[in-house]
Amino acid sequence: MAIITISRELAALGDETASELAKKLNYRLIDKNTLERKIKSYGIDDARLKQYDERKPPLWASLSQDRDNYLHFLKTAMLAEAMLGNAVFVGRGASSIFKGIPGVLSIFLVATLEIRIERVKSYFRCDEKKAKRIIEKSDNDRIGFHHYFFDVDWRAPENYFLTLNTGRTPPSVCTEVIKQLADYYITEKTQILHETRVKEAMLSQEIKHFILYEKEAPVHFLEVVVSGDKIFLYGVANSQALVDAAISAAIEKAMEYASLSVRSEIQVVQEYSIVP
Repeated sequence: MAIITISRELAALGDETASELAKKLNYRLIDKNTLERKIKSYGIDDARLKQYDERKPPLWASLSQDRDNYLHFLKTAMLAEAMLGNAVFVGRGASSIFKGIPGVLSIFLVATLEIRIERVKSYFRCDEKKAKRIIEKSDNDRIGFHHYFFDVDWRAPENYFLTLNTGRTPPSVCTEVIKQLADYYITEKTQILHETRVKEAMLSQEIKHFILYEKEAPVHFLEVVVSGDKIFLYGVANSQALVDAAISAAIEKAMEYASLSVRSEIQVVQEYSIVP
């Protein structure tokens, strides 16, 4: 199993490159439409999708429970798709969500502003001034989206295995370069490690979901990490009773799969609250 994530500037031919790459490698293409269908199946409506999808949320939204719900279900949807096998993911913070998992190649596609303006003018049939405004809004939204949800610099090259300039390199050549990188990096050993880590990450999400959405234990900033035969819980709760409830729920959910031990690092802070 392996994953390739494609992050891209607007008009850097990201969708075209991802589509061609998926066909060449015989990987599934996981794009905006695929993820939206999956997220909607969890009960997230169109309004919330449009509010957060690769956009910088307004201040009130960035502090709300809706924001946390969106990120939880976005991550769950991506991991569910990753569990199905080899895939190319386009945008939506996939490079951050899969960060640290072996067998994941993160690619960033860029182009010069001049070339992007010409492509946007052609696509939207608009003048240069409007094309520039469209690009600036898209860039600001994607910068804000990655900052608020993942606390990363979207454009920083150290966040990617490779950055390609599609102003000079067509999708067919980009695809071949990425394929060669995948052939070198994604070994049999890497794929085994990848499958293990994806399963652990998915179980982490399922336990988190069980605690927050089924048992409704209000642990703020809850994070669950499954590593080997251990489950680690992190977050903030108002009382020890809530910590105990979260631990009990984690053990109950884990018993569906295997015997795992639970270690809580949840901090108790009385009278703690967040914006609903």
